[in-house]
Amino acid sequence: MFKPNFKTAKTLAFGLVAAACIATPAYAESADWMKQVVRTIASKQTYPKAAQARGEQGTAKVKIYVAASGAVERAELIAPSGSTTLDREALALPSRTGSVPPPPGGATSVTVPITWKLL
Repeated sequence: MFKPNFKTAKTLAFGLVAAACIATPAYAESADWMKQVVRTIASKQTYPKAAQARGEQGTAKVKIYVAASGAVERAELIAPSGSTTLDREALALPSRTGSVPPPPGGATSVTVPITWKLL
């Protein structure tokens, strides 16, 4: 998982929760594939400095549409985090990732919770 290098007194924790991923269509994608998707996306996750400065925390749920090739086609916010800044970051994250491992069952979508927390 990405480890931020911020010079602040607060400790930061953020990440994606692999166990809570939900894949569609009706059949479930392999657990290994979903773990790879989560790791790939987590490698690009950052904590927006503006949100950090304001003490904003939360979890946004983002539905990510993945082509059969693994290309991230688009993302939509399913559940907001409570912070506009964090929600924008959650929607930008899949596009920044660009692609994930190709899904074993062809094109699909997966809902991923993305969490930011100040400790």
